[in-house]
Amino acid sequence: MRDMKVRASTLPGFAQSARVRRLTEAEKAQYKTDGYVKNLPVFSEDGVAELQALYRDMAKRMPDDLDVNKVNNWHKASARVFHVCRTPAILDYVEDVIGPDIMQWGCQLFVKHPGDGSVVPWHQDAQYWPLNPHRTVTVWLAVFDTDEKNGAMRLVSGSHHKGNFRHETNNAENLVLDQEVPEPLIDYERVVSMDMKAGEMSLHDDGLLHGSLPNASDRMRVGFTMRFCPPDVKCDLDVWPNFETYVARGEDRLLLNPRGQVPNGERYPVRRFQHSSEFAS
Repeated sequence: MRDMKVRASTLPGFAQSARVRRLTEAEKAQYKTDGYVKNLPVFSEDGVAELQALYRDMAKRMPDDLDVNKVNNWHKASARVFHVCRTPAILDYVEDVIGPDIMQWGCQLFVKHPGDGSVVPWHQDAQYWPLNPHRTVTVWLAVFDTDEKNGAMRLVSGSHHKGNFRHETNNAENLVLDQEVPEPLIDYERVVSMDMKAGEMSLHDDGLLHGSLPNASDRMRVGFTMRFCPPDVKCDLDVWPNFETYVARGEDRLLLNPRGQVPNGERYPVRRFQHSSEFAS
């Protein structure tokens, strides 16, 4: 494993787009009503090139037999990924939906190679997370252009208002997750394709139904997901003992969850839900 020691706080930021802004009042209302906002500008053309180079370096460092879709917590393993998660534009958008005190607890890559048959089944994120209250917002940052042809994320607008959907176990090999909401429960009239250009991002509520189809194109589809919540969200550590949070912006006055160690090198996760101490020097 290659290892480069570096302080996350000393890394230069990727070039932001000249179009970065705050959420409009209409977008804030849409997030509450529909559970998502998309096509939010983050990185410039140069910043996108840097983001894609970071992804390629991450992929190069991982063993060939390790499925990148089935590991997480990159923000614990990589100083550069941790730093990307502190991009001011990203945190500005997050602040506009959950407030000025922002905790990060997750970061994952979702990759579909050209012709990739993998499917993310319909699900609600909150189904997987022993967190209370359910106030996590997910950032989905497009590393490459994403659309229906290469397996863009799809979601059911407004489904976060309908409570917990029934999930059933499905161990099919092509499924990235093993829990899915049965097809008859999906309101396809409200399905939205999250088409985005590289360097754009979306926000979605943890109760929103979403998934994605195979990549039927000859193009890569890669998304960084980042999980943020306010400090009043508490994890059941009996269920998730390695859960840790990081202050991304503002303060954590409540101290309800363990605090993770900030990474100082370039490592990679080898399984889900690793503790930050596993990446320490």
